[in-house]
Amino acid sequence: MALPMKRREWLRLAAGAAAGLSAAAAPRWGLAQTPTGPEQLRIGFQKSAVNLVIIKEQRVLERRLPGTRVSWVEFPAGPQLLEALSVGSLDFGLTGDAPPVFAQAAGKDLLYVGAEPAKPESSAILVPSGSPLQKLSDLRGKRIALQKGSSSHYLLVRAVEQAGLDWKDINPVYLPPAEARAAFERGSVDAWVIWDPFYAATEIAIRPKILATGRGLSGNNSFYLASRPFATQYPQLLSILFEELTRADRFVQENRREAVRLIAEFSGLPQETVQLFISRRPASPVGPLSPTTVLDQQRVADAFHKLDLIPRRIDVAQIVWQPGATRLASGQGTGTSTAISR
Repeated sequence: MALPMKRREWLRLAAGAAAGLSAAAAPRWGLAQTPTGPEQLRIGFQKSAVNLVIIKEQRVLERRLPGTRVSWVEFPAGPQLLEALSVGSLDFGLTGDAPPVFAQAAGKDLLYVGAEPAKPESSAILVPSGSPLQKLSDLRGKRIALQKGSSSHYLLVRAVEQAGLDWKDINPVYLPPAEARAAFERGSVDAWVIWDPFYAATEIAIRPKILATGRGLSGNNSFYLASRPFATQYPQLLSILFEELTRADRFVQENRREAVRLIAEFSGLPQETVQLFISRRPASPVGPLSPTTVLDQQRVADAFHKLDLIPRRIDVAQIVWQPGATRLASGQGTGTSTAISR
């Protein structure tokens, strides 16, 4: 078990759960027009959303959008964030690769509006330090904790595939991060698939063995999504968001010590933990999805459909917003439709 101080650190990591779940219960679009933008801009984020955390702590949007009330809601993972977005409790947020796939398959009306570069080293499959498991094929028959519908879900799908196993050869245990770590520490599961900063906090606290990272398995792409009403009515505000998020990334790259301090103060995590997870994160400017990124995301969706983990095949390109053209990306040559009419 972790020492008491480490347990308190973990509880800080999980503290966004209650706020995130309460946000999902209050559908309000809040998009009344003002001369410069909406009266309210509601942003969903996780502790791993470095660029969003920086602009939140520096209050950049509050200065650039003086007529808009900016509110921030923290979530423990992407699926909870996208549920809030889909019911109208949020306007904009960041998740990993798998949550939008599950949301689209469930008929949620969301749009991909931007992306960051891949971060394959920021997720890992962990086993206890004394575990006999040495390679991915050793996962056969084992209980593996993960957040269902998260980026860790896709990492495990790819790991099972690379190991030459079938999905039915493992025993997935679907738990949110805080519960998964508790199960991992008490030995109720054999492995845990998790992302930063949960990964970094666990690595420092209990020194688990790293069976694999996303390297060679999953790019661990990060996506910005928006509600359709927000993207349709305020494309100029999305441009401002991307500009400031990219500026925040430059700040992180050029002012590492100050960035670590800001993130640590916001999250309550030790600077050692923040430094570790930031060190695994490449430069991450924000912009529209490229055709290559759309194709990569289609592979994620197809992998889940192949295993019947989503109920139907989806076309990722149909919910990719194209700035300046009010059209959705055609991806692999499928038909296009306008963001306004869909």
